[in-house]
Amino acid sequence: MIASLSGRLIRKAADYLIVDVSGVGYQVQVPLSTLYAIPEIGHEVVLLIHTQLREDSLALFGFLTQQDKDMFLLLTSVSGIGPKLSLSVLSSLAVNDLVLAIQSADDARICAIPGIGKKTAARMVLELKDKISQFAQAGVSAGASSSSAPQTDMDDAVSALVNLGYKKALAEDAVKRARQGRTGVSLEELVREALNVLMKR
Repeated sequence: MIASLSGRLIRKAADYLIVDVSGVGYQVQVPLSTLYAIPEIGHEVVLLIHTQLREDSLALFGFLTQQDKDMFLLLTSVSGIGPKLSLSVLSSLAVNDLVLAIQSADDARICAIPGIGKKTAARMVLELKDKISQFAQAGVSAGASSSSAPQTDMDDAVSALVNLGYKKALAEDAVKRARQGRTGVSLEELVREALNVLMKR
């Protein structure tokens, strides 16, 4: 089982990375929190890996922090939530925000995540409420970059939201609202703020 990868980043896509380790390229699916926090193509990266092995496939899921990986594994323990939906959850909410939503049984906020319905949200709260104390005690918080958000970042933010399941027109409107009147906004901040806009609708 692959537990971590250390190598050169050779590709960044909307929902996955390719890391070259000694001449072998590994495709790793990642949440937005990881995608926007890693360095640019050509730089060295270290990812914590969860390996999913099936009869006909091998899938790798990567994270920059142990907290993200632990939450991913916790989410996949919920009935009806698989690895891809867990990535969608972590792409929509930072770990500390997700912890607060579960602790307060905020079904509306959880249901705003693409792919999560009322029944799944209720199961998340029921099955995880007593298991997330480790995250609350750790005071997990999401780091933020101080870079600006030019048009290319806005386009990337729209693309990320579309990949999460939102319609393009809705995603574009949310990104514009999130960007309006703000300067020095990183791409990750822009995506998360746009998600907040969408969740309030």
